[in-house]
Amino acid sequence: MSNEDDELEDLLDELDSQGDLETAEQRLSIRMERRRYDKPVTIVEGFDLSKSELKSTASALKQALGTGGTIDDNRIELQGDHRDRVPDLLRDSGFDVQV
Repeated sequence: MSNEDDELEDLLDELDSQGDLETAEQRLSIRMERRRYDKPVTIVEGFDLSKSELKSTASALKQALGTGGTIDDNRIELQGDHRDRVPDLLRDSGFDVQV
């Protein structure tokens, strides 16, 4: 392994640590709305992430909950009422969740 590889690894570690800090500084709110046919939708908002990071977070939530969802206006919308499980899942990912 060359010195350049070491420098690259150090740089990547530094960038990742800043990403974790930015994640912890975001204060997210979770609420539930009733939509068409009285179907519940859990809405998570307050993200300050890039589009790809938001997609990745939404995908992880959908997979963990076994539900569908979408991204709309920089917020994640999940099918069903998941207000009881979403805060813990987001905290495990380093987010600050306001209940």
